[in-house]
Amino acid sequence: MSVWTKERRLILAVESSCDETSVAVVEDGNQILSNIVASQIPSHQRFGGVVPEVASRHHVEQITLCMKEALTQAEVTPADLSGVAVTYGPGLVGALLVGISAAKAFSFAHDLPLIPINHMAGHIYAAQFVEDFQFPLMALLVSGGHTELVYMKEHGSYEVIGETRDDAAGEAYDKVGRVLGLPYPSGKKIDEMAHEGEDTYHFPRAMLKEDNYDFSFSGLKSSVINTVHNAEQRGEEIRPFDLATSFQASVVEVLVTKTLRACKDYQVKQLVIAGGVAANKGLRQGLELGLKEQQPEVSLIQPPLKLCGDNAAMIGACAFYESQKEQLADMYLNAEPSLIFE
Repeated sequence: MSVWTKERRLILAVESSCDETSVAVVEDGNQILSNIVASQIPSHQRFGGVVPEVASRHHVEQITLCMKEALTQAEVTPADLSGVAVTYGPGLVGALLVGISAAKAFSFAHDLPLIPINHMAGHIYAAQFVEDFQFPLMALLVSGGHTELVYMKEHGSYEVIGETRDDAAGEAYDKVGRVLGLPYPSGKKIDEMAHEGEDTYHFPRAMLKEDNYDFSFSGLKSSVINTVHNAEQRGEEIRPFDLATSFQASVVEVLVTKTLRACKDYQVKQLVIAGGVAANKGLRQGLELGLKEQQPEVSLIQPPLKLCGDNAAMIGACAFYESQKEQLADMYLNAEPSLIFE
């Protein structure tokens, strides 16, 4: 079944991979008609992180409401749609299954093609709402569960040339935030604090000079934790703002250095920054300055802050191009919590 059987090319997109229930209506892969996001942060804050069972239950409660609101806000009916897109991985298996089940039911009820989308590819395509892609391009994916450098030579082509060997950058932010007594999620607060302190702790820059594009943040995380614990044992005062500055300086320097090296080696036209940590002001500034000084011919595409976190609009943008390649699914589509780029 071809997706483009109607005059308007509209996709209803569903995202439920973690703790955000989101449904959007996207036209032509670059226009957001609606993007409903039901956040669960207040429910998970008291646990200091996402509880999978709690997340799944919230998705069940919200998914049909979000679908209805997305259609209403976009001022369209199911008859206007060309297809239904849904995240099928990676993510929490229970959370993914709620979104997949809802998308399947909607697809079946309205005889619409079902488009399966990789959640991480969706993050990259959030940048498509800012500027059309020019290939080849490099994407830096930074989130709570992923830190990857992805080379794209065309739409739908993903080559992972570098990734974290251990902790993701976003995970390190959350762990450090917990040590500092900050509420979950703590990435935004650490970023704010980092702009008010000084780099006095001089934490290590792991794998900075190694001849590859991989990352490692486990040692940095441990260094911060040990610094805090040792100070507490000695009765010494920890300067939280300086600690945040030093921690972020290490993360940003490694990410920026390796990303710029990859852009130069692969001779790309654009650099896309994507994922939850893409909202980090320190990282954005570091990449902007680095490209301006070293590779002014490479343009940096930064999604607006509201599209850096999990949302369905990015899934709809990615689905537009996947459907052009007839990458469709049937009613046997299942969740793949450990899905990787192929």
